[in-house]
Amino acid sequence: MGIAAGIGVILPFPFYYWLWSYPQTWVDLCGKARDPSKVMALVSHFIKLIQFISLFSVSTLSWPPPLYFWPLIAFGQFLNFRVYQLLGESGTYYGVRFGKKIPWVTEFPFGYIQDPQYVGSIMSLLACSSWVPFQYILLWTLGYVFMIIIESKEDPNTRANPIS
Repeated sequence: MGIAAGIGVILPFPFYYWLWSYPQTWVDLCGKARDPSKVMALVSHFIKLIQFISLFSVSTLSWPPPLYFWPLIAFGQFLNFRVYQLLGESGTYYGVRFGKKIPWVTEFPFGYIQDPQYVGSIMSLLACSSWVPFQYILLWTLGYVFMIIIESKEDPNTRANPIS
């Protein structure tokens, strides 16, 4: 189960890399009738489910969790929900890469925490470290670090042209 779980954990990152690096292919694939951010969100949620099932398959759950669990999971999920609240679906799911106009946001956590959604996700993963073997948390975290690096090198010239 270890190799399958590892593959499940890293599954979304090649998908995100492809969409970030070649957004026009995704916009073309979605066609005129479908919003590329909405389709990305649907696919991402399905892949996220596979990630969670993969992680659960190698986990040993016990209750109550250690004390560090609560602040890490609470603040990590707060950051995730706050980013989604401020950016919406299109801002969260690469709308700018798909040729959409996404307003610049400066409210907390933006301007205070670099890559707040990834930081929140990593905090949430670390919260589960008493249940999940370290190598899976490390693998998932390295996937986020990989995407932070990829997304930090955004070239506006490679943005997709929206289909009208």
